[in-house]
Amino acid sequence: MDTRTLGQSLEVSALGLGCMGLSYGYGPATDKTAAIHLLRAAYEQGVTFFDSAEAYGPFANEELLGEALVPFRDRVVIATKFGFTNGDVNQSMDSSPARIRAVAEASLKRLRTDVIDLFYQHRVDPNVPIEDVAGTVKDLIAEGKVKYFGLSEAGAATIRKAHAVQPVTALQSEYSLWWREPEAEILPTLEELGIGFVPFSPLGKGFLTGKIDADTQFDKSDFRNVVPRFQEENRRANRALVELLTSIAGKKDATPAQIALAWLLAQRPWIVPIPGTTKEHRLMENLGAARIELTMEDIGEIDTAFARIPVQGDRYPAALQNRVGR
Repeated sequence: MDTRTLGQSLEVSALGLGCMGLSYGYGPATDKTAAIHLLRAAYEQGVTFFDSAEAYGPFANEELLGEALVPFRDRVVIATKFGFTNGDVNQSMDSSPARIRAVAEASLKRLRTDVIDLFYQHRVDPNVPIEDVAGTVKDLIAEGKVKYFGLSEAGAATIRKAHAVQPVTALQSEYSLWWREPEAEILPTLEELGIGFVPFSPLGKGFLTGKIDADTQFDKSDFRNVVPRFQEENRRANRALVELLTSIAGKKDATPAQIALAWLLAQRPWIVPIPGTTKEHRLMENLGAARIELTMEDIGEIDTAFARIPVQGDRYPAALQNRVGR
């Protein structure tokens, strides 16, 4: 697989693997043996960028990656995150310097490594100046415990303040054909500052694959149950997007998921999507997107067509939306 560079020097595979769903968020955790097999299969297919967080579980996802990736640890980039009290997204945010240091030490042990390649602040903590956060990670980098600093779902002003203290290598935020808000202010800011972009949910939390419709029943522990965009009436309305994507994919002998990912890769050379999956055949399908070439005409056709179909439903319930874009 081709590689891309985040920030000034962090080289990763053009597509990474979002690992959250193996342990958390989309229903019951994947069987450990199957999850390890999937992670190693991704590496064998050229994936060198794996995304985790202490909050995924909590803690279970980092432990899983630590075990799965240890045979080739020196050939992969592992990203993880800090930012919640006790690593629990249902508790308050906590990016105090002491908490950041505690997370770093614990994550190093769970990941079975002596350095965290990319250490993200999971969400901006309004109670801790971003300069203090960046300064703490800068110290961890100087101590050799972290290599690169990242932010997740941060606003442009916060990115600039953090970058002035410690260069930000990557911003991780939602971006896809059905969530394009980053194009207004975030992408120009990142381009100006030389910061890479790592889109999570590049397949619209699964919706752009075409495998979800109004009749889909989610597991009771699946967080999409509380996402307005996934309410039954909105799923029914948003099927028009999938039908359009399916039509475009048919012309390219591709799947809707592959076109959605290829579209993201075509936006900027420093964008590295991290689609997640629990199934090996979906992994292979997603990775096939890296081989699809979209022309400027293709991109124009996709953009024009999608502009005619408004997406129904907010991407987050209000409580979660209040945590992003700060």
